Amino acid sequence: MKFVTFKSGADERLGILDDGKGVLDLVKAGRAVLGRDLPGDMLSFIAAGEAALADARKVAAAADGWVAAASVKLMAPIPHYRKNVFCVGRNYKLHIEEGARARGVPVSFPPVPEFFSKPPTTVIGHGDDIEWDSRATKQLDYEIELGIVIGRKTKNIAEADALSAVFGYTIVNDVSAREVQRAHGQWFKGKSMDTFAPIGPCIVTADEFGSPSGHQLVLKVNGEVRQDSNTSDMLFNCQQIVASLSTAQTLEPGDTIATGTPSGVALGMEPPAWLKDGDTVELSITGIGTLVNKVRKVA
Repeated sequence: MKFVTFKSGADERLGILDDGKGVLDLVKAGRAVLGRDLPGDMLSFIAAGEAALADARKVAAAADGWVAAASVKLMAPIPHYRKNVFCVGRNYKLHIEEGARARGVPVSFPPVPEFFSKPPTTVIGHGDDIEWDSRATKQLDYEIELGIVIGRKTKNIAEADALSAVFGYTIVNDVSAREVQRAHGQWFKGKSMDTFAPIGPCIVTADEFGSPSGHQLVLKVNGEVRQDSNTSDMLFNCQQIVASLSTAQTLEPGDTIATGTPSGVALGMEPPAWLKDGDTVELSITGIGTLVNKVRKVA
């Protein structure tokens, strides 16, 4: 199943997304079909576990009230994170190589996943603008990434069991200010400006998505393919990432992990093709859908 958060007037609503039927308001449909309320926001729904998923399946099978997806305003699936979005740096071999070439340093592959994070103020949804403040950066870049959404409280989970803690998957654009990264000597500031984490358009449940390996990732800028790769090319797979991050660290329902980007970023092009005002960035991952955002210069 696919779940979304959408706007209805001034309200934020939890919905089911069906590629054929459209969007269904889960709370309204739950009252009609089950005679009771289901969790009304994505974090509460994920935390409610398998029972909530079973209820959602019953509601989706029996409910009327589907509306066209194009008729609603999709938000980030989790519009209000309680903590930072976790990210993995340098996790596709060809991207590691292109980054080393661009910086003029020897290629080296990390022995363990390299984690950083992006604050909740970076998160925007499908159709929202990526705000470009040219006073802060002249080197605005994109990165398509598979996002893991944790489904239950987890700590010190074994690699073999790691996917059992996953609720589902989404798409993340790890927008980056490259010269700010270099100036600060680490990733956080250059990747943490407001609107620098478009996420969506939905979360697809782990059972529907299947193995996270073998899914195609494609990013286009103004219709031009820039990144075209496959999740099977990850240096560290999703099981390894979840197990590593959970070591001595509690992961909670709704926690989201961006798993790294493949080659094809603007930084690696000659000359670099930085994002500019008015650019449309389109990210697609098979089994999830397509996330689209425009760049808007704000200063």
